[in-house]
Parts: sequence; C-alpha cells; structure tokens
Amino acid sequence: MISMISEMVSVPADRLTLSGDFVVPDASRATVLFVHGVHTSRHNPATQSVAAELHRAGFGTLAMDLFSETEGRRPEAMGERRVDIDMLGRRLIAAVDWLKAQPDTRTLPVILFAAGAEAAAALTAAAALPDEVSAVVSWAGQPELADAVLERIRVPVLFVEGGEDPEDLRSSRRTAERITGPHAVREVPGASHRLQEPGALDRAAAVIEEWFTEVRRPAP
Repeated sequence: MISMISEMVSVPADRLTLSGDFVVPDASRATVLFVHGVHTSRHNPATQSVAAELHRAGFGTLAMDLFSETEGRRPEAMGERRVDIDMLGRRLIAAVDWLKAQPDTRTLPVILFAAGAEAAAALTAAAALPDEVSAVVSWAGQPELADAVLERIRVPVLFVEGGEDPEDLRSSRRTAERITGPHAVREVPGASHRLQEPGALDRAAAVIEEWFTEVRRPAP
C-alpha cells in the first residue's frame, strides 16, 4: 500500500484564497496540478479517477479551483470567449509558487493538467514560468484561447484527445505546430471528446504517464 499525505489546502492568489486537494505519495516523481474553475470543480469524478491512477504511479497531485468559494462559478465565466485567460493564468502562477514553497514538493517537477478553457490558462502560466513548470497536459482542452503565448512556450506540451473526435484532434495538431518547444498529440483509441467511455480515463492516464517518462528521460 502506498503511503501518502492527503489534505485540503488554501492557496493565496490574486488577493483571494483558492481551495485545493493536495495529495503527495512517498517518493513522488512529480506534482500534477489539476486546474478547474470554468465548467467543472476539483471534485469532478474524471479528475479524481485520473488522479488516483497517477497516485498509484508515484505522482503527487494538487486539484484546485481557480475561482474562490465567494466568487463561485460566475455566470460571465461560463462562455469560453469571455473567460479572462490572463486572470486565470495569474492565479495558476500563484498556485505553482505555492507548490514550490511546500517542503514535500518544492524540489519536484510541476506538470499543469487542464481541460477546456483552463488549458489556455495552463499554457499562459507555462509561458511565464519556463523554469518552474516542467510540462503541460491539455486534455480535451481549448488551447487556441492562449493564441498570444503559443510561440513563447518552451516546456513540453502534451495534447490528449479522444480518437473518435477527429475535429478536436485536427485542432490540437494545428495548435501544437505553433509551439516551438517539445510537443506531442496523443489520441485515446475508442474515446470521444470528454473521454467518457468505460476505461477511457485509465487509458488516458497511462498515455500521460508514458509521455512524461519520455520527456524526463535524459538525452543520449
């Protein structure tokens, strides 16, 4: 059985306090920061399922909402075109800074993991923190909303899409081509856009773990 620290935490960001669920297995390989706020919360079953798989593989996680409890999921945030990506990016940067200040995670690589519009916030934070963020995973995301920063991203980026959603696969490939750092587009066979099919989340977690092992392997 894996021994781990598990607690609910409060992260100061943008003059607010953001809630998160922090789990750190013994001898963690990295910390995966799951980003929520626009359409889902950190209690999303999909996030919890993927996080559980990553814990078993030796990854720590911080699942957090980028809106505070007093803000809630504000109506003006529900349309992706009106989401303030820069604001979400600032809050995500604060969360990375918080991880780098914690005794159990300060030396660990940080991977940003986000879907939907939050994927654009993750890319924005990665462009601003090339030395603190080790990689980004966009999972059924909308990375095109980070249009202004794509060419500035230097960290490895993985786009994960369902194999049964060719339109999103094409969109992710177009976006990936604009990133000058290492990048890859991986599909989960037999899965739709939100990876809701039985077993799709487990397959997605395996794809992510395999990719991260590849990008962390020293060059020959």
